[in-house]
Amino acid sequence: MIRFLLKGLLRDRSRSLFPFITVAIGVFLTVGMYCYVKGVALAVVESNSKFETGHLKVMTRAYDEEIEQRPNDLCLLGVGTLVRDLEKEFPGTTWAPRIRFGGLLDVSDDKGETRSQGPVFGTAADLLTPGSREPDRLDLAKGLAQGRLPQKRGEILIGDELARKLGVAPGEKATLLGTTMHGAMSITNFIISGTVRFGFQALDRMGLIMDLADAQDALDMADGAGEILGYLEREPYKHATVAATASAFNARFKNSPDSFAPVMVTLSDQNALYTILDQIDYATALIIAIFVGAMSLVLWNAGLIGNLKRYGEIGVRLAIGESHGRVYRAMISESLLIGILGTLAGTAVGLALSYYLQVHGINFSSLVKNAAIMFPTVLRSRITPFAYVIGFIPGLLATLIGTAIAGRGIYKRQTSQLFKELET
Repeated sequence: MIRFLLKGLLRDRSRSLFPFITVAIGVFLTVGMYCYVKGVALAVVESNSKFETGHLKVMTRAYDEEIEQRPNDLCLLGVGTLVRDLEKEFPGTTWAPRIRFGGLLDVSDDKGETRSQGPVFGTAADLLTPGSREPDRLDLAKGLAQGRLPQKRGEILIGDELARKLGVAPGEKATLLGTTMHGAMSITNFIISGTVRFGFQALDRMGLIMDLADAQDALDMADGAGEILGYLEREPYKHATVAATASAFNARFKNSPDSFAPVMVTLSDQNALYTILDQIDYATALIIAIFVGAMSLVLWNAGLIGNLKRYGEIGVRLAIGESHGRVYRAMISESLLIGILGTLAGTAVGLALSYYLQVHGINFSSLVKNAAIMFPTVLRSRITPFAYVIGFIPGLLATLIGTAIAGRGIYKRQTSQLFKELET
């Protein structure tokens, strides 16, 4: 039966070509849009988790309440012991202490007078311990523009755009002016080992990276850190998984009155990311719904026109004794066959375009200059396993709905009128 229908469709392209093209275009747009939206969602998750939120974050309750100010006077102490306890209690997660701070970077001339200076937004992570995954997590080697990564204490990295603004090159000395966790003034000299392109406007203009131990000395935070970020080792970010971890940890300190007791939050609980990720899921569902609706209308009209062209054929089939239901089911089978072929073609083209955008991406740097969250300047598609099958939802559903509605006219054909129609 399928071979018979396929031969009929190939030999009479007037009833198959337009629906095939319609389905292929709709599926192509669906797959392309899905992969791009998914790429944006994963880029937001990855960029925020690497630089700011982690999959999980541990901090004091007081720090959490004023987190937008990065109050290092409310930081965690005894971080080494706390990290070991977290690794023992949650073995599938890697924990990384971080310090985030603001300050002023001053560059002096040969006479020791200020040549240039600018505000910086600093991040301190474990860069020098052998085996540390922090340099890779922050993509420092990949983003290195000039110089080299820090190899010893007292060396820092700054944003490439910041370096151009200050007129400073790798190997030069710079002075970081800031405040300690106790509110005292901090003045520390560093060597700029290299410059980095982070891929985020805010970090490129003001970013500074240093080793955690250097920041602890400069800010008088011995064995302290503002935040401890947790990263799932064996799987990508899943809210249900990290939410269970956070609940188990927070239950231990639920009744503690100490404002410096640790609290754990998930990535989705920070920077309004839960809302953003929800909106992306809604956008994906809306994309599918729009294409299913639009394609159904187009294919409905195409089916009506096709039925008019095949009016005589349908009449003959009914006249020789074929039942209305059998003719109707045959038309449904034809439409599903067209839907499968169109879906395969549209999916192939959509995946090809998505792969190109996954490699090259689209630069949106001019649109995210003032973004409140870590938002990459180059957005890429992301091909996931679901991308290979998502096209079958609009491809088959739209053809089924369109033909089912258009084919209702078959049941309106009266057998008593068939011979009169055939005579004419």
